[in-house]
Amino acid sequence: MSSEIVIRGARENNLRNVTLRIPKYKLVVLTGPSGSGKSTLAMDTLQRECQRQYMESMGMTSDTIAKPKVDAIIGLSPSISVGQHVTNRNPRSTVGTITDIHTYLRVIYEKLGKRPCPNCGKRFVPGPDGEAAGPGDGDDGEDMQPAVKCPHCGAGMERLTRRYFSYNTPEGACEECGGLGHMVTLNMEAVFDEEKSLRNGCVTIWYDVITKYNLSILKAAGEHYGFTFDADLPLKECGAVQRDLLYYGVESEAFSAHFPDVKPPKSVGGGKFEGVVTGIWRRYKEKGGESALFLEETCAACYGARLKESVRQVTVGGASISDISGWSLQDALGWLQRLMGELQPEAREMVGSLLHDLTVRTERIVAVGLGYLSLSRQTVSLSGGEAQRLRLASILGSGLTGVLYILDEPTAGLHPRDTAGLIGVLKQLRDLGNTVLVIEHVVEMMQAADHVIDMGPGAGSFGGRVVGEGTLAELMDTPDSVTGAFLRESSGMTADLSRQRRPGNGRFLNVHDAYERNLKHIDVSFPLGCLTAVTGVSGSGKSTLLFDLVAAGGRDEQQRRGCRSITGFGGIGGIVTVDQSPIGRMSRSNVATYTDVFTAMRSLYAGLPEAKRAGLTAKHFSFNTPGGRCEHCQGLGVVPMDMFFLPGLEVRCPVCRGKRFKEEVLRVTCNGYSISDLLNMTVQESLPLLQGRIKMDGQIALLTEVGLGYLHWGQSVRTLSGGEGQRIRLAKELGGKTKQHTLYLLDEPSTGLHPRDTRQLLVLLNKLVDAGNTVIVVEHNLDMIRECDWVVDIGPEAGDKGGEVVAAGTPETVAAAAASHTGRFLKKALVAVY
Repeated sequence: MSSEIVIRGARENNLRNVTLRIPKYKLVVLTGPSGSGKSTLAMDTLQRECQRQYMESMGMTSDTIAKPKVDAIIGLSPSISVGQHVTNRNPRSTVGTITDIHTYLRVIYEKLGKRPCPNCGKRFVPGPDGEAAGPGDGDDGEDMQPAVKCPHCGAGMERLTRRYFSYNTPEGACEECGGLGHMVTLNMEAVFDEEKSLRNGCVTIWYDVITKYNLSILKAAGEHYGFTFDADLPLKECGAVQRDLLYYGVESEAFSAHFPDVKPPKSVGGGKFEGVVTGIWRRYKEKGGESALFLEETCAACYGARLKESVRQVTVGGASISDISGWSLQDALGWLQRLMGELQPEAREMVGSLLHDLTVRTERIVAVGLGYLSLSRQTVSLSGGEAQRLRLASILGSGLTGVLYILDEPTAGLHPRDTAGLIGVLKQLRDLGNTVLVIEHVVEMMQAADHVIDMGPGAGSFGGRVVGEGTLAELMDTPDSVTGAFLRESSGMTADLSRQRRPGNGRFLNVHDAYERNLKHIDVSFPLGCLTAVTGVSGSGKSTLLFDLVAAGGRDEQQRRGCRSITGFGGIGGIVTVDQSPIGRMSRSNVATYTDVFTAMRSLYAGLPEAKRAGLTAKHFSFNTPGGRCEHCQGLGVVPMDMFFLPGLEVRCPVCRGKRFKEEVLRVTCNGYSISDLLNMTVQESLPLLQGRIKMDGQIALLTEVGLGYLHWGQSVRTLSGGEGQRIRLAKELGGKTKQHTLYLLDEPSTGLHPRDTRQLLVLLNKLVDAGNTVIVVEHNLDMIRECDWVVDIGPEAGDKGGEVVAAGTPETVAAAAASHTGRFLKKALVAVY
């Protein structure tokens, strides 16, 4: 049996004919600067070839997976990649459903649930007699259940099967909210201004042209029904007829009740008006609506628990299934452990093994640092790092051996306190007989690894080589290793005890009595003119404070949800929020178009003598409009191929050969490069060609400064990671010159950055502050935190045990706070680097 995975001549993307031996059944860390080729080696080469060879071995066609550019890979195993993408965006999908914990709980409540008798009120556990005769899970077919009889009064009632304990079935879902736990209502005040007339803009969502168009329809409707629609009357003075017509339209019950004998008009010109409110709800159901127009309120019937009242009354171990769903997983684990100890012999025989499996499953999730999540947490709200660690915990329970696991920065969003738990889980995977390959930048992960592979020395065309291998100590002795060099420099550094922290400009942004989610009515002050970090363990309330409250902006006296007030906005000219949400889903949006550099590129080529002689304008150099683009692929360079029952493919356009443009456009060159050649260049590679061009060199410099010089101009923004998307958004914002004091709010900007690149990012953020702005970051990276002027530490724990200000002050002040988990690690970071 081969003890190594041997890669020979890997040339995918920027890899430079890499030949490498990866030890199997070990924990291997792949590190190096951002863009050095780590993901290309792990995902685009190893993972793809694993999948391709596995399909071939099963006798299946592997045409859907293109062979990577590599001479050979020997000793491969079946592979599972665990990325940072949240794929399930169903609002009904929760942590409980995707981990199957809720499914296990439903069976336990079916078997052990104690319910009240609706007749005498006494509680009892229904006996096992007459259980479902249908399929094993009880989720398919009809439940043929006899009535349950109360042992106290003999009253009969319906047996509650596991289907009743699911909010995704008609039997269990709350009738009022349909099992969602909340109700969406239209914010009428946001749509209508009662003080204004229709002509003067009482419908706030209509523009002048739309108002005139709809006014003609409303007047026609009035004529049809025999009344005059007064467009100059303030809305608050309008009668019920005119108001019902405007709100709900001619076909609504509310309006037709005024004219029961009159048939509605058949055409829009004749007065067939849909109604403002009716139209908004129609668009909301079809496509989703503007969030500003809707209010989400907890369901008044189930209080957010999603289940019917009769189901919520059933308890096991003193708690209902709704209670368990609302607790943190850490608290739910304690309940499971107590329940296991209290089981009677008969109950242990029924659910003992099931309860044991459920406890182990929950323990794994807590071990990867996600004990603060609740079972009812929607999966769409999870960060990339949370989703990845959740899947990792599930994989550990599979018991598979001989598998190659490839993980992409599993520590993203993880507090240093929880890193040890994650490393323990990865070692468990390894000890089961698997190979664990982790793309990481965190030094603690490298120290725990059996083998470290360092890519570099730079990014893009300056990387793509293996510059060091071995243990972390061996890397530090390797002259060419970028990571080793960084650690050597760091180990030789002494603590700068004289470092000066910026005092700020004397003004503060103050959040008063914050109580949103798990925040415990806290007051927080952020000094303006400083670089501030908001820290704390994962789930402590950092993002809630910064992005749900502060990022909302507004005025000092403005009423707001989640806190009493926020003061100090008078000292801020504008707010720029840069989080890690996807920056675009359009295949046409790439790095050049997103940063607005492509407009200048097109003008550059259109201004060349060769283009002028051919009669080509800037429009011809755009792949988004007809003219100069290849119409076969419509400027994308690739065409879709339908594989019927297999996943669809994108193959290189056979007409333009992936170049996007027509031949006459490609003949126009700048220093020998066509517009297609330029789009295929990285930002750094294009520097000699574009340097000195006023509308481009500034953006190029910013992209390089935020560590994105390795990106290709034509690279789709859909391929960017959360950290890359955040930094390109930051570079775009910085490109817009402003003289006003700007507040920048950033969500873990160091995600995906090598420690060497983190230093470069710090230089950029300090430039922003030195220019008179304020920067506040949510961070776990100690290299970032220790360089800040001010730190606000939220905690001490996650979920219900968090939400308090544990410490606030300079990094030295927080490091001295005994109750601060961040302070404990920060103290070491301030004295010595590692």
